[in-house]
Amino acid sequence: MGRVLHQFVPNFAAGDAIGVHVRLTQAALRAAGWESEIFYDHAQAAVKKLGRHYSTWDRAVDGRNGDAWVLFQLSTGSRMTPFLLDQDVPFGVYFHNITPPLFFERWEPGAAEEMRTALGEMRRLAPTARFAIANSTFSAGDLDDAGFSPTAVSPVLLDPKELAGTPNERLLQRLRRETEGGGTRWLFLGRAAPNKCQHDVIAAFATYREVYDPLARLTLVGGRTSNVYYRSLELLADELGVGAAVELTDTISHEEKLACYRAADVFVCLSEHEGFKVPVVEAMHFGIPVVAYASSAVPETVADAGVLLDTKDPLVVAAAVDRVRRDDALRNDLVDAGRRRAEDFSLERTSGRLLELLDGFTR
Repeated sequence: MGRVLHQFVPNFAAGDAIGVHVRLTQAALRAAGWESEIFYDHAQAAVKKLGRHYSTWDRAVDGRNGDAWVLFQLSTGSRMTPFLLDQDVPFGVYFHNITPPLFFERWEPGAAEEMRTALGEMRRLAPTARFAIANSTFSAGDLDDAGFSPTAVSPVLLDPKELAGTPNERLLQRLRRETEGGGTRWLFLGRAAPNKCQHDVIAAFATYREVYDPLARLTLVGGRTSNVYYRSLELLADELGVGAAVELTDTISHEEKLACYRAADVFVCLSEHEGFKVPVVEAMHFGIPVVAYASSAVPETVADAGVLLDTKDPLVVAAAVDRVRRDDALRNDLVDAGRRRAEDFSLERTSGRLLELLDGFTR
């Protein structure tokens, strides 16, 4: 029988970056001859049959704990942590990053406490884990600080085939009709969360409409990490007089997400904490110029394929977007560079890197 590496993931979802990464990791392991199953604590209905509850772990390995490895997908606190530490099985960690609690203190104190718990569990895992892999050099610094060793970096696995799907035609046509008379369409994808700073995007967008393009529109796509913060974004847009031009979506389908990408003119990211930022790569894949605040892992993800800013001053952001829209040479350069950068995260390259690390660490 081949080598065995099973994945533990606290929350297994169908469309989020971690869920996609877990499924692609399993596929890569199996294609390379490994035995690999997915174990979760919670799972969405769409993917529930793709794995098992972690309480079935002992049955799944048929008593062969000494022959198997576990890869723990770490991004949140979970009942899996004490369970895993009690098992007689070697394990490693793939780290998707944990948002610092300070971003949520004023908005969702309960969520901030959960993040503190997650960071505490991360430190508990460090002495026992045989290795840890981070999604970026930025995230690897957190692993080093927590005491993990050895550590390495391997980007999140993305599936370009999913981006080649068919967009929701009704939504795509509506978005395009809204800008038929002119106007730039801004786009940002990410859950409504204080660390992602959608409030700064709205402020910069309001300035852009006032100074450069009164017909511009903004679409903010993503679910809600904080309902209070989400509501504050709606109020802010109204107070700045751009409520009718700002569309905040909740969780949307994959086909609807594709429609949003295909209708966008510029992707604006002003987040202050990202462990990687998958939507930036997706935007570059679609040829959408990226304007981003140079924080956390964003410069590492974007590299030289976007406009990186050292300030979130609304006028500076608005001016950067205006230059991207008006300077055809710059825009073409960004589109070309973005597509090349997206290719750096091709599934062939990233899965090869991950398998190389896992092979070495589990020998």
